[in-house]
Amino acid sequence: MTRQILDEVRQFVQENIGEFHANRLAKLQRMELKKVLRRKNPYLFRAKNILTAHELVQGILDAHLSSQEETLFGQFLEEVAIFVAQQVHDGHKSTAEGIDLELQIDNVYYIVSIKSGPNWGNSSQIKRMRTNFNQAKKRLRQSRRVTNVVAVNGCCYGQDNRPDKGDYLKLCGQRFWEFISGDARLYVEIIEPLGHQAKERNEAFQEEYARLINLFSREFMDEFCVDGVIDWEKLVAFNSAAKRS
Repeated sequence: MTRQILDEVRQFVQENIGEFHANRLAKLQRMELKKVLRRKNPYLFRAKNILTAHELVQGILDAHLSSQEETLFGQFLEEVAIFVAQQVHDGHKSTAEGIDLELQIDNVYYIVSIKSGPNWGNSSQIKRMRTNFNQAKKRLRQSRRVTNVVAVNGCCYGQDNRPDKGDYLKLCGQRFWEFISGDARLYVEIIEPLGHQAKERNEAFQEEYARLINLFSREFMDEFCVDGVIDWEKLVAFNSAAKRS
């Protein structure tokens, strides 16, 4: 990777990381306590001997946000990876089902499914990815007469020291970023621009987070506490009781 392309990648990250922060804040602002309570396991919180509304609200909020942030940031890293492949190999975003990126290196045509990390799916999800790979290969061979097609599961972070999975390659972390860029150091080079305006963005997020903790704690106290004590039976019924006609 040339210095010019590396600078373009760094600029792309800096210019677009703000969208991740904006989406993260918007997701937080749209949260509703009762919707989140319906998705979380009340038995777990009881088993952890949580006694205060604040602790319970913070626990469910953190768990919910963590899942959403992983998804949002995974989408952002996918965009970065596609941008890198475009600059280095004239790659492009794929329109095939389950395929994120297509690029050609020398005489090999690659179809890539991008995931955040290596432990992204169960056996049925991996089976579905394999099906998508096979369908994409068949389409390329029929419509574009491409014979040498290699499928890749690219993971933006993590390790897998057995990349050859038989019918596809699993390239994680450094291996993945080097594959799409030709640069063995890109996986560390992109860390610095990811911090662009992080302090300012996180201050705004933390202010909204603190506001919601306070609001949700009061709402939870009003709805699910009796004399300052969590009414676990009412909470479990709200979460899990069958709706009967």
